[in-house]
Amino acid sequence: MIPPEVIAAVRDRTNIVAVIQESVPSLKRRGRSFVGLCPFHQEKTGSFHVNADRGFFHCFGCKESGSVIDFLMKHDGYTFPEAVRALAERAGIVIEERNYDPAERDAAARQKKQKDDLYAVNALAATYWEQQLREHPMREYALAELARRGLVPGADKTADDALQAFRIGYAPPGWDGLATFLKAQGVSPIAAESVGLLVPRSSGSGHYDRFRHRLMFAVVDPQGRVIAFSGRALAEIPEEPGQATASSAEKKDPPPKYINSPESPIYTKGSALFGLYQARHAIRAEDCAVLVEGNFDVVSLHARGVAHVVAPLGTAFTPDQAKLLRRFCSNVTILFDGDRAGQKATRVSRDPCKQAGIRARVATLPEGVDPDDFARTKGIDALSQVLSQARGMLDHLIEESLDESFVAADAFERSARAEYVSKLLSEEDDHLTRATLKMRVDYLAGRLDLHGLALRRDDAVRSDPFRALLDKVRKDAAVAGPRPVMQNADRRTARITPRAPGSEQRKAMVGALIEYPELLDSPEVCALLDLLEGVSAQVAAGVAKARILARTTESGAESTERGPDGANTEEKTINASVFLAQIPEAIHPFAFERLAAPEHDTVDLARESFLNNGAKLRNVILERETVEIAREQEKVLGDDEAEMRLARDAQERQRQRQGMK
Repeated sequence: MIPPEVIAAVRDRTNIVAVIQESVPSLKRRGRSFVGLCPFHQEKTGSFHVNADRGFFHCFGCKESGSVIDFLMKHDGYTFPEAVRALAERAGIVIEERNYDPAERDAAARQKKQKDDLYAVNALAATYWEQQLREHPMREYALAELARRGLVPGADKTADDALQAFRIGYAPPGWDGLATFLKAQGVSPIAAESVGLLVPRSSGSGHYDRFRHRLMFAVVDPQGRVIAFSGRALAEIPEEPGQATASSAEKKDPPPKYINSPESPIYTKGSALFGLYQARHAIRAEDCAVLVEGNFDVVSLHARGVAHVVAPLGTAFTPDQAKLLRRFCSNVTILFDGDRAGQKATRVSRDPCKQAGIRARVATLPEGVDPDDFARTKGIDALSQVLSQARGMLDHLIEESLDESFVAADAFERSARAEYVSKLLSEEDDHLTRATLKMRVDYLAGRLDLHGLALRRDDAVRSDPFRALLDKVRKDAAVAGPRPVMQNADRRTARITPRAPGSEQRKAMVGALIEYPELLDSPEVCALLDLLEGVSAQVAAGVAKARILARTTESGAESTERGPDGANTEEKTINASVFLAQIPEAIHPFAFERLAAPEHDTVDLARESFLNNGAKLRNVILERETVEIAREQEKVLGDDEAEMRLARDAQERQRQRQGMK
C-alpha cells in the first residue's frame, strides 16, 4: 500500500500544467488558470481549465474534473497505483510501500527491475522487426500482404502513420536472426525466452526465433510499453535446390495464420486489447469503442480514419478486457466477422460487457465479410452506415434467434430457442431495457404470428414453448414497468424545484472561500460566516479544515513545484483532496469549477464579492424574519405585551436592513 503522505507529496510536488500540457499542447495561460481544448471530448473553443495553484483540472463542456492523478487515470488508462508511481518517478519521490518487511521490499524491487528489463527486450525486438521490414531481401512477402490490404508503405501518409503507430515489422525466415541481434545488444537469451521471443532448442544448447517469416504486430499496453507480439503467416517462400529454410521445414504442416506471444511476467492472455493504446484518445472522445476480431481489421480501419477500434487478440472477449476498456468508455459497438464464428463471439461477449458495466450494441456485416474487407471494397462511408445501424445486444440476440431458419425449426429446436430467448430476457438487468419488456414481448408475438404460430387458446398450441414464454414475460413486464407518476403532484413543481432565498448569495460566498481560503483570516469575513447554513456551512467548514501551511506536504517535505516557465507557483493555501473529502459529493462539480477556473483574479476582488453577497444575504434573512414576525403578530392579536414585543423586533430588523445601529 502506498502511504497517504506519499500520495499527498506526489500531488503537491507535481506540476499539473506540465503533465497535462504534454497531452494538451493548446493550453495557454488565461488569468490564474491555463485554458485549452479538452482532450476528453471534441470542441472548437477551449473550455478545459487547469489550475496549477490548486492542482486541479475541469472542463466546462463535458464536466470531466480531477487532480493530476485523475488525469492520468482518465486520459491514459492508468490504475491509481500506476498513476501515483509514474508521477512519483517523474518528481523524484521514492515510494516505499507499507506492510513490507525488508525481504519483501527487496523482492518487489527485483520484480520491478525484471519487468522493466522485459519491456526493454520487447522494445528492441519491435525495433529489429521494423528495420527488417525496410531492409530485408525477403520483405517483399510482407509488403505484398500489406499491399493486399491497401497499406503500402510510402504510398500515402495515413498508411505510413498507421504502420508506424502499430509498429508493424517483418520477422525474417532464418532461425536465429532475432537471437543474433539480441545477443549483439547484450540481451540474455533467458530474458528473451521469458517473453516468448526465443525458444530453447530441443537438442543441444542455444535458442531459435519463435517468429519466422511473419508480419509482426506489436501489442502495446495503455502506458505505451510493448508487452507481446502477434505474427501473421505470409506466402510460402519457394524452396531453392539444396537449401533448407524454416519454411521448407514447415512445409508438411501449414503454419497457423497467427502466432501470439505466450503468457509472461508482463503479458497475460485475455487481459490486453490490441490497438487500445493507439485508440485510447479517440475512444475517450467518442465514449465508444468498436470491437473487431482481427489485428488487420484494427490497423486497416485506423488507417482509413476510424480510430476508435480495438481487438481481443485472438481470444473471446473476456471480463478483464471489458474492465480495461471501461476505463476509457461506457459504450462498445461489436463488429465481428459476418460468419458463424463471429456470431458465436458476439453472443459470448454479452456477459463480459454486462459485468464491466458497458452498454453493448451489435453491427452486422454480410455473410463471409470482415471489417477490413468491407472497408476496402465498400468504403468508409458504407462502414459508418453499418455502425450507425447497430442494435442493442438484447435486440440483436433475439432477432438472431428468430432468423429465417426458424420457420423450418422442429419442435425440439423451437423449444430450445424459446428457452434461449426466455433466458435472455430474464437475465437483463438494465432498468431501461426492463421497462420496455412489454413492448419487446408484443414484438415477439408479432414475429411468431408472421411465422404461423398464432397465439390461440386451444390445446393444440397451449403447450407451445413460445406461448409459455410470452405469458411469463408479460407478467415480468408488468412488474418491471415504468415507475408510476404521483397523481397529486403538480407537473411544474415536480420539474422545477424553487431555490431557497439567499442560495445564490451563499453560493457566491463559499465560491470565494474555495478560491481564496485566506479570506478566513479576515474579521469582516468571519463576522458573516454565521449567515451560512446547511451545505454552504459544510463547505466553509471543509475549506477551514483543508487549509495547509505554506508549501509543505503532509509529510513535512518542502514542495518544489514550479510553473511551466520555471518559476515557483503561488503559495498553496488549501489541500484540495482533503477539502473534497469534507463536502457532499453533489457539491464536487461546483468545487471543481472554482478550483480549476477561479472567477476572481485577486484576493481583494474575492473579499469584495464575499462581503457584498454577505450584506445581501443578511437583508434576505432579515426580510424573511420580518415576514415571520408579521405572521406571529396576526396570531397574538389582543395580547398587548406580545404585540409590543413583536413590534420592537420588527423595527429592529428594519433598522438593520437600512444599516442603522
